[in-house]
Amino acid sequence: MTTMLFIAPLLGLMPNATLAMVVIVYSVGLIKPSEFRAIREVRTMEFRWAVAAMLGVLLFGTLQGIVVAIIMSLIGLSSQAARPTVHVIGRKRGADVLRPLSPEFPDDETFEGLLILRPEGRLFFANAQNVADQIQALVAKHKPRVVAVDMSRVPDIEYSALQALIEGEKRTTDRGTIVWLAGMNPSVLEVVRRTDLAQRLGRERMLFNARMVIERYQEMLAREGAAARIEGVT
Repeated sequence: MTTMLFIAPLLGLMPNATLAMVVIVYSVGLIKPSEFRAIREVRTMEFRWAVAAMLGVLLFGTLQGIVVAIIMSLIGLSSQAARPTVHVIGRKRGADVLRPLSPEFPDDETFEGLLILRPEGRLFFANAQNVADQIQALVAKHKPRVVAVDMSRVPDIEYSALQALIEGEKRTTDRGTIVWLAGMNPSVLEVVRRTDLAQRLGRERMLFNARMVIERYQEMLAREGAAARIEGVT
């Protein structure tokens, strides 16, 4: 404050190049490579945002640089939202833990004939087709008897995404694969109930969570095995 009051008139007499050099010298002192390294070790995307902000400030000025960083972050977030991941879910062997299959956990168990898929994030017009394509590709790859879509990580579903889900269920069912939905939160469940998808699935194919999917599938196999044994005896 003292500088602004008493020295500002003198600073105004300095050449612009000299003032710019003073600003650059003090700005460079604010850049801490250690913090950039720490960000990069944790989140590559946020490291890119930090670099964009730094370059924006150095090239365009403080306000413009911040705007550049905000635009970059919005583009990154939009890109992530448009391409959500669909995970194949397995169970930790010997424990009641469900998690995405990963090379880090090669011993996780799956169930022959059952494919549990878990999309991540809000489903809306920009990512509906991407998610549908991922699901169809995984179904074609694994050729399950039952595919269960675990919706527990989907906070909301837009109308266009819901239509893609309905069309995907029809195509998959027509090809002979049974479709179950599981883990829908109350708002998503309410939306589904307003469509004919709820009538097509019925209560028996809309389950509370992925653990119930495994239990229901094992019960189905047990009933079929018992029926086959009885038929063999008769």
